[in-house]
Amino acid sequence: MTQHEVAKHEVAKVDSRVRTLRLGSRDFPAGSHAVMAIVNRTPDSFYDRGSTYEDAAALDRVEQVVAEGADIVDIGGVKAGYGDDVDVREELRRTADFVGAVRSRHTDLVISVDTWRSEVARVLCGQGADLLNDTWAGADEDVAAVAAEFGVGLVCSHTGGLGPRTDPHRVGYDDVMASVVETTTGLADRAVSLGVRPDGVLVDPTHDFGKNTRHSLELTRRLDELVATGWPVLVALSNKDFVGETLDLPTEERLPGTLAATAVSAWHGARVFRAHQVAETRQVLDMVASIRGDRPPAVARRGLA
Repeated sequence: MTQHEVAKHEVAKVDSRVRTLRLGSRDFPAGSHAVMAIVNRTPDSFYDRGSTYEDAAALDRVEQVVAEGADIVDIGGVKAGYGDDVDVREELRRTADFVGAVRSRHTDLVISVDTWRSEVARVLCGQGADLLNDTWAGADEDVAAVAAEFGVGLVCSHTGGLGPRTDPHRVGYDDVMASVVETTTGLADRAVSLGVRPDGVLVDPTHDFGKNTRHSLELTRRLDELVATGWPVLVALSNKDFVGETLDLPTEERLPGTLAATAVSAWHGARVFRAHQVAETRQVLDMVASIRGDRPPAVARRGLA
């Protein structure tokens, strides 16, 4: 690469970093934070234990998180880790009509779907999905093509080569952040080359997937390096094992640790935050934005009376 080409590349990176993220009918400008609420259509999810498996409960959950300030809802039909086999037909039974129902109720809400399967992605885009949250790093290479076909966004993730629904075992990296940067930006560049909108692409370091606790802590500590690539960064930190192991706490007691990791990630420049506890996450993000100078205080009375 010539010096001129390097300079052009650096300008492109800066432009990407300040670019407005566009998902569905919503724009998320640089400096803003978006909360992605989790709505699992699974009977065996690690956190909610199937509380939103049934249609009525799941629709109630959507109403709740929207009222609490969610900008995006992320709907998934398959547990991330080990569990009962869920084929394409069953995944669609859990998600397709539900995505359509959410779209009919909330025309401006950004709907994300958590799937690694292109067959599922295609149907859910037809039902109104705005974002494909592929947490398994392009295991099905056609997911990016579906995003291009429908003009929707795409999350590019990192699993260290691990396949869908598998847990890491004695995984190692020479440099975990270097691996994350190489993989996610490579997937992002490939997606754009296939026709995915550049302003709809996000990268996710994918805490815990293909990583041990020390890896996830290091990714959080060095997240500014991924932000510096120019691609908007999504983080999924909520109540994960790296939080639980760091503090030696069960799933139901991980909120304070999750919010600490959320604040650090927001300070480093992450843009989208996948969360179970929406109201608490929104407050942390608003506070960080105000400290950074990107958001004024909601009120300013002290010392003015």
